Amino acid sequence: MDSRKKEIIAYFRNLDRSFFMDKHKELAGLDEAIPIGHQQTISQPSLVLEMTLALDLQPTSKVLEIGTGSGFQTALLAKFAASVYTVERIAELHNSAQKRLAEAGFANIHFKLDDGSFGWAEHAPYDRIMVTAAAAIIPQELIEQLKPGGKMLIPVGSSFLQDLQLVEKDEKGKLHKTVIDNVLFVPLKGKYE
Repeated sequence: MDSRKKEIIAYFRNLDRSFFMDKHKELAGLDEAIPIGHQQTISQPSLVLEMTLALDLQPTSKVLEIGTGSGFQTALLAKFAASVYTVERIAELHNSAQKRLAEAGFANIHFKLDDGSFGWAEHAPYDRIMVTAAAAIIPQELIEQLKPGGKMLIPVGSSFLQDLQLVEKDEKGKLHKTVIDNVLFVPLKGKYE
């Protein structure tokens, strides 16, 4: 295992999941998704780590995250990337994550309250895109905002089961997709639900 992966795993193991939860803090140690209100969940820790490692973050990576949620995944991305642009559609989650992550000392995270299925075009292209909600199909906007040589992780499928797909865009703009796992995420609301 390379040193970067070891660093990510070490940081992840010391990241206090309960800090990102307003309710059910006593359940923070469980390796399962926990409700955070608004029909949303904080993902199971093992999946958050698996997705972070699969994204192959680099110190120079500019990352787009769709679905800020509690900010748990955001913190992990921001620790190992140059910058994170994160989009959340629910105002309460957007506001609490922004406050929480500022309190944790992060200064490289940019927040937007919006429909994440459109991405965040003003700051595109992105080296990495992390989507933490399930889409029926991969939004065209996100494909366009992914830089050639970039990677995107997105759950694709029905509301009952999705394939976690690693989408890699080569230098010519061609997409290569690999299924990493079978997952169950809340649906991506908006244009692609």
